[in-house]
Amino acid sequence: MRVLGIDPGSTVTGYGVVEREGATLRHVAHGTVRPRRTGSPAERLAEIHRALCELVEMHEPEVAVIEQVFVRAGNPKSALVLGQARGVALAALGVHRLAVSEVTPQEIKSAVVGTGRASKLQVQQMVKRLLGLAHAPAQDAADALAAAICRAHQGRLAGLPRRATRARGRTRTASWVARRAR
Repeated sequence: MRVLGIDPGSTVTGYGVVEREGATLRHVAHGTVRPRRTGSPAERLAEIHRALCELVEMHEPEVAVIEQVFVRAGNPKSALVLGQARGVALAALGVHRLAVSEVTPQEIKSAVVGTGRASKLQVQQMVKRLLGLAHAPAQDAADALAAAICRAHQGRLAGLPRRATRARGRTRTASWVARRAR
């Protein structure tokens, strides 16, 4: 199962792709999308959308996972801007008809580090170790990879509709997750 993880942000959006075969977890790609700061908000959001669409087409994930927005009280403007970036990411995934799971930062940290109160540095180091990377990825990319790892550990959920899809040059059946059951 190939999973695309996204850590949405208006200035930096992290992405990470992992593949799970049986108990083996393999790193496919990771990085960040950084729209130009000089563009209008609409142009910046369009850049994020375009980049995520290209990533989906390039890596052909079966499912995607996006981190839920964590908003501190007192700054509604930041929450609105982050929500716009998250909406653009969801739209890009929707254009490609990918099923999307949503996970909280605490769920991601718990799945990767073992505690929902782990620091960003702990997440980066565990992602590096779990995927056998030479260097720890940037924070936003590490968060996206951690989300993908979290989703990959959940595996295919039983009883969900199956749909034929063309991926990586062959036809195969993929399990699609409507939304994560709570």
